[in-house]
Amino acid sequence: MKYLNRPLQEVHELLKKKEIKPIDLVEEAFENIEANKELNAFITLNKEEAIQRAKELEDQEVDNLLFGIPIALKDNIITEGLRTTCGSHILDNFVPIYNATIVDKLLEKKMIIIGKTNMDQFGMGSSSRTSYYGAPKNPWDLNKIAGGSSGGSAAAISSREVMLAIGSDTGGSIRQPSSYTGIVGMKPTYGRVSRYGLVAFASSLDQLGPMTKNVYENAVLLNAIVGKDEKDLTSAKREEEDFTRLIGEDIKGMKIAIPNFLMGDIVSEEVKDKVKETIKCLEENGATVDYIDIKYIENAMTLYQIIAMGEASSNLARFDGIRYGFQADNIKNIEDVYLETRGQGFGEEVKRRIMVGSYLLSGENAKVYYNKALSIRDDMRKEFKKAFETYDLIIGPTTVTTAYDLTDPMDDPRKSFMDDVLVIPVNMAGLPGMNIPVGFDQNHMPIGMQIIGDSFEEAKMYKLASFIEKELNLDLMPGGEK
Repeated sequence: MKYLNRPLQEVHELLKKKEIKPIDLVEEAFENIEANKELNAFITLNKEEAIQRAKELEDQEVDNLLFGIPIALKDNIITEGLRTTCGSHILDNFVPIYNATIVDKLLEKKMIIIGKTNMDQFGMGSSSRTSYYGAPKNPWDLNKIAGGSSGGSAAAISSREVMLAIGSDTGGSIRQPSSYTGIVGMKPTYGRVSRYGLVAFASSLDQLGPMTKNVYENAVLLNAIVGKDEKDLTSAKREEEDFTRLIGEDIKGMKIAIPNFLMGDIVSEEVKDKVKETIKCLEENGATVDYIDIKYIENAMTLYQIIAMGEASSNLARFDGIRYGFQADNIKNIEDVYLETRGQGFGEEVKRRIMVGSYLLSGENAKVYYNKALSIRDDMRKEFKKAFETYDLIIGPTTVTTAYDLTDPMDDPRKSFMDDVLVIPVNMAGLPGMNIPVGFDQNHMPIGMQIIGDSFEEAKMYKLASFIEKELNLDLMPGGEK
């Protein structure tokens, strides 16, 4: 590996001095993808266009840190002229005619899109095993899941197929796979990044975010993708800021909270022990750490099931086999178009969530379930806000265990939600949350810790994460045969 495992700043200097060219990074990326193809991290590669773009950039001025850097995009992000499948059969042949806002922002920075990464169908799952294209594998152990739904992006970063990637997070889908694969993943504050061109799963929860090998690069990538977008009415207007500005600062005096729920019996002892070791390190360096209770946090998973499935049933109604995507053969009438196309095009998990969601939104059920869930979600958000009146940040484990076997049964419909039980509250409250690696279990599988901030306090989160990263100084490059 020549360049893609090096720090971004170092690669930037090499590009600036013309000691290397963007094509060197692009060729290395495709070599790494080929060498690690058993990881199944990508659904579609953008090889011809990436090589052409790299050559176009050769004689241009290197004017920012992300210039000429290859990047991977989760396959639910709309890309003009590049197939976008959402990991599904129903969009197997869908080639968009426009870019998502986030894609245009990355292209403005003169980045190079390498391809689209594997994922659970429409983001529905927590292991990426619902993908129509087969599950991506964990670079630390090919028999383990990479997590989901942004499992392909996580595997691509962890194995250094690319330096940077974008994922989406509806109920933990950036942070959970980041924990399983030993990388840094950030779900920004809801509204921080435009959702225009993100294929919707649950519109009030979805958020795009950066996935990287270290904290600094994560902050740099977030700098590039934030901002108000007139095409997305939920995007927030905020003053421009540099998310790297607090990186490296002293944490002395920081007040940090740990919700008791996040350290409960559902969390394995190995995971809790690593988090406790990190807590001890923080306290020894002048931070105050308290255990607290946050009301309603234990209800977050139930709220998520109601809200996410209700919104999914509405959002996925557009996939009908008429406007775009797959259409079943041997159609006899209009009813067949819907029944056969959706029956064959959607996977079992997607169909299950659509049916449950449709029930939840039917008639009086909308008031009994959906509206009530929204009300409790707002109460939980207020409880988080109350905690942030006293504390700078909240921490806890990202996942209840380390990555489990790809062969574990998928017949328990609650399992995928339980995988995300610790990360879902952040989406419910619309807060920023990130994963930072803090160690390994006895089988040398990565363990992650979650950092949660108040709304629009991502810079403060990067401050704590960079301190932990520096203190622990973990070797986060998967070893052994792949």
